[in-house]
Amino acid sequence: MYTINKTLQPAHQRWARSAIALSAIAALAACSSVPERNAALDQARTRHQAVQSQDAVMRFAPDELKRATEALRVAEQAQASREPVASVDHLAYLASQRVSLAQDSANSRAAQAVTASAGSERERMRLTLRTQEADAAKQQLAASQQSNAVTRQDLASAQRSNDLAAAALADAGAKAQADRERLARREAEVGDLQAQLAEMNARKTDRGVVVTLGDMLFDTGRSELKGSSASTIDKLAEFIKRNPQRRAAIEGHTDSVGSAGSNQDLSERRARSVVQALQLQGVPPDQLSTQSYGEERPVGDNATVAGRQTNRRVEVIFDPTAGDVLIK
Repeated sequence: MYTINKTLQPAHQRWARSAIALSAIAALAACSSVPERNAALDQARTRHQAVQSQDAVMRFAPDELKRATEALRVAEQAQASREPVASVDHLAYLASQRVSLAQDSANSRAAQAVTASAGSERERMRLTLRTQEADAAKQQLAASQQSNAVTRQDLASAQRSNDLAAAALADAGAKAQADRERLARREAEVGDLQAQLAEMNARKTDRGVVVTLGDMLFDTGRSELKGSSASTIDKLAEFIKRNPQRRAAIEGHTDSVGSAGSNQDLSERRARSVVQALQLQGVPPDQLSTQSYGEERPVGDNATVAGRQTNRRVEVIFDPTAGDVLIK
């Protein structure tokens, strides 16, 4: 369907040398201290090696492959530095996504090349058809009625061939357009998810993505949500509904003022209030669960006013998924 431009071969070789250098660096690091294997990183490395052997990727998506190689290097460096497994998983997923983007970009651009080639073939066929028509016209001047019938059959056959070529060209163009639209949708979805998480001040933790709802949603000692909490609950509910594959644990926490029993009860009632508010906004019950810790898990110093305020909170923890890498 296409041939590799010889001018691109040096870049191919440079990428090959870069990949070899990357493997050598990983091997040297492994010799000094061998970290535990990481399945996500292994998968990203395998996929990266696979696309490197594809001429289409080297020809049509060298920049995307370069970014995929860099993303893999960052993930491998995190593994070698013994960073948390969740961080390595996130970076490995990003590298895999970069590999997929390189593959998809190569496929789309290859399809565009096929479209251009098909256009040239169509013009060649049109020229051939015109030549055949001119020859047929000359034959008609001296040929018999039988020769005229044969000419008409030839013209019909040529038209069918031309129709087939036009249909093939249309199919190739439609496929190229579908690939471009799919890439655009993927980029839009990634940007939308990142914006949603950033708007809720989400952060990554070892437990997953955490959104903290401070005590401003409740009156002191009360578990009923204030009217001012509606905007926050709406944003949270919309995010959960748009990501049905994710489960959210609603955790209640308090400061140490009061008895441990009353704090435990208050944290539980506040967590249930948030769950009920989310369900009223249409969040399916099977995406939600509650947990109350009372004063057991402070994040601030209970001896200070500011510390106690940070301890009075409801946290929404989303199960760790590959999408968490989008949070900056």
